[in-house]
Formats: sequence, structure tokens, C-alpha cells
Amino acid sequence: MQIMKKTLLTALAVGALSAASPALAEGAKIGFLGGFTGPLETLTPPIAEGAKLVAHQVNAQGGILGGTLEVITGDSTCADATAAANAADKLINTDNVAAIVGPMCSGATISAANNAGIPGNTVLISPSATAPSVTDVDDNDLLFRTAPSDAYQGAVLARLLLAKDINEIALAYVNNDYGKGFADSLVAAYEAAGGTVAVSEGHEDGKADYRAELGSLAASGAQSLVILAYADGSGQTMLRQAIEAGDFTQFIGGDGMVGNSLFTGIDNAAVEGMIATKPGTPDLPGAALYTTLASAEGLDPTAIFAPQAYDAAFILALAIQQKGSADREGMSEAVRAVATAPGEIILPGEWSKAVALLAEGKEINYEGASGQHEFDDAGDVPGTIVEMTVTNGEFVEVGAAM
Repeated sequence: MQIMKKTLLTALAVGALSAASPALAEGAKIGFLGGFTGPLETLTPPIAEGAKLVAHQVNAQGGILGGTLEVITGDSTCADATAAANAADKLINTDNVAAIVGPMCSGATISAANNAGIPGNTVLISPSATAPSVTDVDDNDLLFRTAPSDAYQGAVLARLLLAKDINEIALAYVNNDYGKGFADSLVAAYEAAGGTVAVSEGHEDGKADYRAELGSLAASGAQSLVILAYADGSGQTMLRQAIEAGDFTQFIGGDGMVGNSLFTGIDNAAVEGMIATKPGTPDLPGAALYTTLASAEGLDPTAIFAPQAYDAAFILALAIQQKGSADREGMSEAVRAVATAPGEIILPGEWSKAVALLAEGKEINYEGASGQHEFDDAGDVPGTIVEMTVTNGEFVEVGAAM
């Protein structure tokens, strides 16, 4: 059934390509919505550069639809759902983008989708919205993501902690879609496997003082503190104040904490050996090729969620080229077609190869920098979770976490 579906989509796209020939010199615009201000502001620029690298490669290899690919950025803040919806609305209704990479944070993504993307029939592919609640959005097949759900990351983190004989934790999480979803997943998996969650408490982001919350967490007697929050927000403040209080001996974080800005004003020795998890890149040809391509452009190929943003942008560009138009109608079907087997494999940077194959009416299957992206019915991908540790005040990747 999948093969028949994709063959039909390809045939329709080839027909659309012929029918849309007058628009072939128009090029295309896609948006990037990220938290340029707010609790992920230091993590956002490299993620945006991952998406912009696609435009650079497309334009260097002949362009899209006979014109250029442009990436227009907007600020979703990560912390303000209304700001995220307004930023998405501007990209869709003023800038007239064909589709959007982003937003980054889960609450922002849900708000942007419900208030702008879905009403505007616009595909959004988030590189980093990992909350399980994203799966449940009634999105008319318009909302996708290239990073795995925290329903999976929470289970992986639980197994990792128990494998390290960390059998009791105190858990602090930012009280939003991301933090609560991640915490619920972690607690369920950890307790089911025999771990003890001595205390689990939500907190609001953006406060200057979390000493009361930390006192409550420390009263549990647990020596290992898990913080599921943001590196430029409550995560940094809570970690610093927990170290000052001296109540915990082991610190653990999720992907939102993985940024070296987390350690601003913190003694390196105090966080040595800290554990974290984040979505990573599998051992596939696309991952190695992306590392080479990004490094050649002076980008950090290991920047968190940058490979996922690159893949989201490349998939959208391929979808536009495949259907022969930057119109939003039929975009989700084209996204699934170019990212789904069967078809000739397209790797990162292979834009001209993809264009030639599509012109011949061939099927393609993009396998990217962060995975194969065989989207399920909800637009989710399984992905890969990697273990991180802190050495000399910096996060270092250990390897895939099982």
C-alpha cells in the first residue's frame, strides 16, 4: 500500500510540474521560526544556520523551480505562545512562505500550528519540539518533526540512569508542554524498571530564585537531581543555585540543558561528570556527509538540533521541487513522498542529483543528517538519542544511548 501511495504521489507531482511550468522561474521562500530570544537564545543561531545551509546549497546547485530559495526567519521566543503564533502568522500571511522549519519549543510549536499553520494550510516541520503532546495535535497532516518525541527520550534516559546505578532521583521540570511531557515519560519508565522518584516538582521558567523549590527537592534526601528545563532559562539558574546549596552530588539534564552557556558562572569542577541526553545522529552515510558539509562552511556539525533543522529544510525544498510549485496545497503529501522509501536515496547536499531525478519522473527518498525520516501517521520519527557528559566545563558526546 505504501509503495502504491508513493507511486501515485509521484505521478501527481510530475503532472503538477508540467502544469505549473509558468511559475518555474519564481523560486521559493520557506520560514524558520526559532527562539532567538528567551530560554534557548544561545542554542538557536546554530540551528537556524543548519536550515540556511540548505538554501546556500540549493542556490549554488542551480536553484529551486528555476529561481532561488530564501529562508526568512522569525522569533517564536520559546516562552510566549502568543508571540509564536504571531510570528508564524507573519511568515504565512505577510511573507507568504511555502512552509516553515520550526518552531523549536513544543508549546510554541503547538500554538503556531493551531493558530496560524493549520488555518493557513501550511506545513510546519519542527527540528526540536519533542513534547509527546505534539503528536496529539489535530493538524490535518500539516505538523511534522525531525526529532524524536520525549516519550522515547524519557524511556532512554530512565534506562541510562539505572544502568549507571542511579536508583533514586529528585526531579525538577519546567512547567510547560516540554518539561511536563518529558517528566511524565521519565517517571513512568524509571519507576516501571525499579527506580525511585523521591520527588517530582514543576516550576515556572524565568524566575531569579529557585531556592525554595530546591529546598523541597533536597528534603527528599535524593542525591541525584534531574533538571528538565532550558540552558538559558530556569535550568541554568536552578543548576547554579543547587551547586551553591551543596545538597546534591549528581546532576542530570535533558536536551534543553545541552548548551555550554549552561555553565556560565559555575565552577567547572562542580559539574564534572554531569549526565544528559539529546537527540543525535545515527551511524548513517547522511550524518557523516553533513559533518563534512557543515564543517566546510564553518558551522559546528555537533550543534544540538542543527542537523534536524537542516533535514527539515532540505525535505521542504525537495517537496516544493517535486510538486513543481511553492503553493501550499499538496505540500504534506509531497513531504511524505520525498522522505519515504522506495526511491533513489538522496543524501545531504545532493540537490542537483535530486532535481535531475525528479525531472525524469523518478522517485526519491531523502536520508538526512539526523536520520531517515520515515514519518509515521502523526508526522513523528523514531530518531536516535545520545548520551552526553560534562568534561572540563563542556558537553561531550559519549555515544548512542540504548
